[in-house]
Amino acid sequence: METGANSTNADLAAWVGREEVRSDRVDLRIAQALAATFDHEPSAIADGDALPPLWHWVYFTPNARASEIGPDGHPRRGGFLPPVELPNRMWAGGRLRFERPLRVGESLRRVSRILSCERKSGRSGDLVFVTVEHTISGADGAAALVEEHDIVYRNASPGGGKLAGEAVPAQADFRRSIDPDPVLLFRYSALTFNGHRIHYDHPYVTQVEGYPGLIVHGPLIATLLLEAFRQAHPDKRITRFSFRAVGPLFDIHRFDVCSRITGPDSAELWTDENGRLTMKAVVGFE
Repeated sequence: METGANSTNADLAAWVGREEVRSDRVDLRIAQALAATFDHEPSAIADGDALPPLWHWVYFTPNARASEIGPDGHPRRGGFLPPVELPNRMWAGGRLRFERPLRVGESLRRVSRILSCERKSGRSGDLVFVTVEHTISGADGAAALVEEHDIVYRNASPGGGKLAGEAVPAQADFRRSIDPDPVLLFRYSALTFNGHRIHYDHPYVTQVEGYPGLIVHGPLIATLLLEAFRQAHPDKRITRFSFRAVGPLFDIHRFDVCSRITGPDSAELWTDENGRLTMKAVVGFE
């Protein structure tokens, strides 16, 4: 199969339907470490407790050997995902449905399946979009969480130009300021076993990739958005969540996570970095 610069949608389509099955356990130590990262009291979480939504991202983490890591800290291409030749891989967004809470101490099974692979052309050149469905279940085999994960591959796009983003909504019901300091980014990288150097290696991200600072992880931003919503509405049970990244955030500026209720069972969430929206989301609840 051809996977170089001239690979086509027909080549990529051969990866659709590919599956991977992994097992993990909702380890208490990891849950408490993530709680500490978000400045919660770690001892408030115990075995049997419900894992907050989106905290599952610190489980089923990659386990590539050191010899399999590329110069950017990512595992080398291939394996489960198609070996797309474009250099930058980003977590573009996703859609999640929470059927029931995952429990601390619970043994889990995740079935991942590639739903789509497509090459497109954009203003910055070639793009490849890959969507993966993850279904997580417990001992009974019933789906507890179903997630569609959007990944985009693109050419290198060093900083220096105008940062991507959108205008923020006029009004928020809730707003919380976040300082994305290097310690926060390092701890989240460690918990997710994410070696991508753009999140913790300042000389690399500024001198090699040309960005103005460390890049805040997409899933970390999404989790901070939902954590802020849960803080504002602790009585609501989250049933669904969708999000889309529209621009980067860096460790050099504080940003706000914001929300507003839009209906009896839904709310909008977004980031606000001095008037620039970089991620937007919709949460459903009951």
